Amino acid sequence: MEKMLSMAEARRALNKLPEHFVESPDTSTVAVTRRGRPVLAVLPWDHYEALMETLEVLGDEAQTNALRQAIAECDAGDSVPWDIAEDTP
Repeated sequence: MEKMLSMAEARRALNKLPEHFVESPDTSTVAVTRRGRPVLAVLPWDHYEALMETLEVLGDEAQTNALRQAIAECDAGDSVPWDIAEDTP
């Protein structure tokens, strides 16, 4: 879920946003608006890192192909249950 704040509201609430994300884990982003239009996005640091890692993977053709292949294998039922995989050396 996304929360919307005007620029003035965001300025007043900035130091409280970290606690907001902890207290409301369903809020993934705060959109900061100017004249009713979104101009900034504020998100928890771990979400930022995950987004950057995703972009890095998707920007690497070999990794993207490997990911697609793994998804196709899972969809086809060609996967190994985790409890078996973790016991395999």
